[in-house]
Amino acid sequence: MSAKAADKIATAVIYIVSALIVLILAGLLGYIIIRGLGHISFDFLTSAPQTIKAGGGIGPQLFNSIFLLILTLIITIPLGIGAGIYMSEYSKPGRLTDTIRLVVEVLSSFPSIVIGLFGLLVIVNLFGFGFSLFSGALALTVFNLPLMVRITEQSLRGVPREQKEASLALGLSRWKTITSVMMPIAMPTIVTGTILASGRVFGEAAALLFTAGMSSPRLDFTNWNPLSPQSPLNPFRPAETLAVHIWKINSEGLAPDAGEIAAGASAVLLIMVLLFNFAARWFGRRLHRKFTATK
Repeated sequence: MSAKAADKIATAVIYIVSALIVLILAGLLGYIIIRGLGHISFDFLTSAPQTIKAGGGIGPQLFNSIFLLILTLIITIPLGIGAGIYMSEYSKPGRLTDTIRLVVEVLSSFPSIVIGLFGLLVIVNLFGFGFSLFSGALALTVFNLPLMVRITEQSLRGVPREQKEASLALGLSRWKTITSVMMPIAMPTIVTGTILASGRVFGEAAALLFTAGMSSPRLDFTNWNPLSPQSPLNPFRPAETLAVHIWKINSEGLAPDAGEIAAGASAVLLIMVLLFNFAARWFGRRLHRKFTATK
């Protein structure tokens, strides 16, 4: 067989495999969305769930997921960007740097259930935060921190060396060079990675079963005092997220329409994750065009 024929066969096989993967993914996404789309309504998105009778919604669980995402990002972004800057610009080759990289790689490969058990033993019991949104946010920080560190480090290393050296040659300090020259160039990649990591927060359930809890107190959405137990803004209250609610409904749902609720909640969760992914690509392109002055 000639090299040209072998190249054509290999190219055809790659196209077939790629098309097959796309079809399987599109079929899976389409099945979940179409199956649950008919059950989604404004009342479904805002009302509280029902345990026995039909007609419940996912309002508190949807709010808990969004609130947990915000808490997680508040903790993860400063730590992840700071660690990425250190690994890229300040760390020196040696045993300490190699150890940090090893720890980051090990954390990124940990199963979420193991992180959940760690959160239960350390965050919930040892530190005494209990089953709460804050405990869940700390567990998800451990889950997402390696991704943020790697994204920040790689994006800073991708900045052209000439721009960094030109800034230093003009007399700017290293920190000023990082914040004024390197970060604007690396920011589109960092923002895209941050939004993609946010999608993982929405879909996570195993780690939250042991940290945030599987139930929520009756919330009063007219009470915005973050210290009140019934306030939706209280970060130290138990909170059942949307992903945990789907698992709970499928495993022990007693409502007669439990299947419909699970299908609608799954469609909502999938749509939100897709929106985060599309938003990441769009926002990343906009930032890249702004900082690089390209059309």
